[in-house]
Amino acid sequence: MNFETQKRYSSHGNGDFNREDFATLGENVIIEEGVRVFHPKSICIGNNVYLGHNTILHGYHKGGISIGDHTWIGQACFFHGAGGIRIGKAVGIGPTVKILTSVHIEADLSKPVIFCSLKFEPVAIGDGSDIGMGSILLPGVEIGEGSIIGAGSVVTGNVPPYTIFAGNPAKYLRKRLGKKSLE
Repeated sequence: MNFETQKRYSSHGNGDFNREDFATLGENVIIEEGVRVFHPKSICIGNNVYLGHNTILHGYHKGGISIGDHTWIGQACFFHGAGGIRIGKAVGIGPTVKILTSVHIEADLSKPVIFCSLKFEPVAIGDGSDIGMGSILLPGVEIGEGSIIGAGSVVTGNVPPYTIFAGNPAKYLRKRLGKKSLE
């Protein structure tokens, strides 16, 4: 296995930011202590959004992160937006949720995986969805409107609207019960 690489590691910085650094930042955006933001110019945040303590938003020179109005993001989350992340309106995201949008391509067996190329795929979370604590959303996943992801789930495929998925890997449990509000 070849352990030589052309690329040298470099720092991403410390994640410090100013509110005016974002591409857009709505009104009443609460950013708790310890939140770190990388590449804020690639991040759009709507109105009335909460970002919990020690969350990391890792925007990217391509891709980026979009967070819709009235969304709540819990403590210690990690969002890597290299492939693009779109979070809809009124989404609840529990503490320690991870959203990943890139994966190393493992095609070249002569190289360590970390030296292989990256493949980027977006992640989208529909309006009114809820992502349970500790869940992981993998590259290319789409969570349908109004869906629920159970705590600790690993989501590897698309989730239809108004369904409940849970587990590792996340599996369909049932359709959500109840009526759609007219509000």
